[in-house]
Amino acid sequence: MVSKIVENLRRRAIKTFMDMLILSELREKPLSGYDIIGLVHKRFNVLVSSGTVYSLLYSLERKGLVIADLDNRKRVYTLTDKGAETLETVGRANAEINGLVQNLISGGNKSAN
Repeated sequence: MVSKIVENLRRRAIKTFMDMLILSELREKPLSGYDIIGLVHKRFNVLVSSGTVYSLLYSLERKGLVIADLDNRKRVYTLTDKGAETLETVGRANAEINGLVQNLISGGNKSAN
């Protein structure tokens, strides 16, 4: 039972932070949507739909965080400077994000009542 709960939370976290995962991977090398789907499946054993990945990539592109180029009829995405800055900002906020998750799990500061 506990492992199913943890697995469900893990899958939700991966899907919630998929944009940061994509930006992080694009920091290493350009990738296609198909590459990202395979990477997520291989690394996390989570199968995400192509619709989810491509809509997220288009959103990141509209925000100027990634740029797409055609490579043999395949769209390959590269991280922009703005995308790298965004990733760095999120990285600096890591402690705050962890604290928020801990606060959510513990039910907040109950002594404030």
